[in-house]
Order: sequence, then structure tokens, then C-alpha cells
Amino acid sequence: MKNDRNNAGLSKSDFDKIIDGKAVSLFTLENDKGAEVSITNYGGKVVSLLVPGKDNQMVDVVTGYDSIGGYLNSGEIYFGAAIGRYGNRIAKGEFSIDGVDYKLEQNNGPNSLHGGSGGFHAVVWDAKQTHKSTLELTYLSEDMEEGFPGNLNVKIVYKLNNDNQLVIDYFATTDKKTLCNLTNHTYFNLSGEGAETILDHVLKLDASHYTPTDDTAIPTGEIKEVKGTPMDFTNEKSIGSQIDEDFIDLKLGNGYDHNFVLDKKKKGVEKLGYIFSPLTNIQMDFYSDQPGVQLYTGNFMDGSQIGKKGKAYLRRSAFCLEAQYFPDSPNNPEFPSTILEPGEEYRQTTIYGFSFHE
Repeated sequence: MKNDRNNAGLSKSDFDKIIDGKAVSLFTLENDKGAEVSITNYGGKVVSLLVPGKDNQMVDVVTGYDSIGGYLNSGEIYFGAAIGRYGNRIAKGEFSIDGVDYKLEQNNGPNSLHGGSGGFHAVVWDAKQTHKSTLELTYLSEDMEEGFPGNLNVKIVYKLNNDNQLVIDYFATTDKKTLCNLTNHTYFNLSGEGAETILDHVLKLDASHYTPTDDTAIPTGEIKEVKGTPMDFTNEKSIGSQIDEDFIDLKLGNGYDHNFVLDKKKKGVEKLGYIFSPLTNIQMDFYSDQPGVQLYTGNFMDGSQIGKKGKAYLRRSAFCLEAQYFPDSPNNPEFPSTILEPGEEYRQTTIYGFSFHE
């Protein structure tokens, strides 16, 4: 890295800081194909991701900031972040395990979102770069941190392989029965970060059902078919083609901000969708072993956040595909369980793979 800057133009020194007594830095992973990902151990955030575009020019496809100060002062606290202990929402910040009631911070209207304001997006992880293409982050979430029982030992491994795939592996163990639902909240724009829209992006998602929500974004408990609705991405279509239709779930979410029930064919990791930009022809394939994925289309971005290259991040100028268990599963016994028991290991793998759309 010449002059302390990587190929994305980011300087490690702009991320060096002591937060809560722990060292924060920027780590750059590279593969043999010229792709590059930058990650800070503050919140496990993916800061930049360079993948080949037209004429093999590298394109940064994720939103983010060029310094740690950008993240600390941002109104958008989830850009690129590791999310836990519980990705997505828990109704009224309440759940019970074995008859014991637990109360969480209500940091999203009446509900708890993404583990609370002190969730994994806001902590400093211990970091070890084990290879030019691999970063290991570890964190001990202590018993009753943010209201969750049990000492939860978490490890997240980011790997940029030679197939231009960003592989994120999650591991967790606990000493007391608890909840565990981890995910990643990277915001993508395959036309390049700072491009004005993702409404032209074409998405296919292997999900024939979704979980409708109430007006606070909590699932009603129903699992509905997408067929015949704007929620149907089982055949590829542009994100913007139906996003503003007069459909109750889109009205409540201000666009797409919904959990889709994935049509999994096996227990492990499999390809469950793809999305591409017609401007760059960069395609991102989505692989997961989780039962659901949250599609979020940047409906609450408002142009007030200025990104790495000085461009404002406008409304609907980025999307997220967050592999997960369903929102509010602890209060919906019919949903897949997010309980983690002592002696068990939580495992999760998400893969974002990059190529050209043919």
C-alpha cells in the first residue's frame, strides 16, 4: 500500500483510534485476482469492496466512510456492520426463555433492533489477519450485555477468495441458553458506491414466501406467498419495477424492508439469488445456509450521509441482503428457533460472489 493507502484510497492511519480502551484499525484483504475488501474491527464493518468492472477497472460496490470518524459521527450506524446478538427486530424488546422474562432496549420505536444501541455493530472486536485474504474477528458478549443472557463467545471470519467471493463465516457458543441470530448489514450499489439509485438493479431471489409485518415492522406471524404480489422476485425483475405500488407491505416498509423465506433445497450453503447492475453488468450472487434474508432498499437514506468519494448517499441508492433467521422468532414459536444452548455451536455462512452478468 503506497503512502499508507490501499487500492480503494483508504488510509489505515485514518482508522487508527482507541475506543473503549481497545485499538481500532483498518484491515485490507486481497485475493490473487486484484479484488480487495477493507474492514474495520469497529463493528466488524465492511468499509469498501473492490471488484472487477468493465475493462477490468475496479469498482467499489459498498457504501462507507474514509475514516473512523465518519462511522462514529454517522446517522447511519449500520453501514457494513456485523449485527448481533439478534439481527432484525424483537417485538417490544421482550422475550422469554424457560419461563424467565428478558427485557431489551427499545431502540426502534417500540421494538428492539439489531441487538440494541450497544450491539455488535458498535463494539470493538479483537482482530487477527491470518492471511492476505483472511481476517478473524472475535468478541465476548458478556452475560446480560444489552439484556441478553449468557456469555456468548463469537468469531467472524471474513475471507476474499480467488473466485471473487466474500465469504463470511460466523461461530458462537454460550454458557447459558440464549438467543443468537447474526448477520451482516453491508449496503451495496453494483453501479458503484455513490451512484444515485439501485432501482434499476435486477434481482432474482429464490423465495416463494415472505413474512408480512405490522406498522412497526414486526411480523404478524403469517407466512404469505409472494405470487401475484410486488414481493415476487422468483423471476428476475428490477427492484424499482413495483416498489411504489399500492401494496400494504410496501406502504408500511416505505419500500422493501422485509424478510423473505428462502426456498432452500438442502441444509448447507447454496446459491439462493443474484442481483446485477445494468450499468456495470456487475453481478452479485447470494449464497446462504439461513432460512431467511432481509431485503432492504435504502428507503430511509436521505442524502445527508457523504461517502468515501464525497458523494451523498441518496434515498434508495443502496440495498442490503441480510441472511438471517426470521424477525421476532422468539415470540413466534412456529418460526425457526433462534435459541442457542450450552454445548451447541451456532454456525452461519453468507457468501457474496461477484462476476459479470452474461
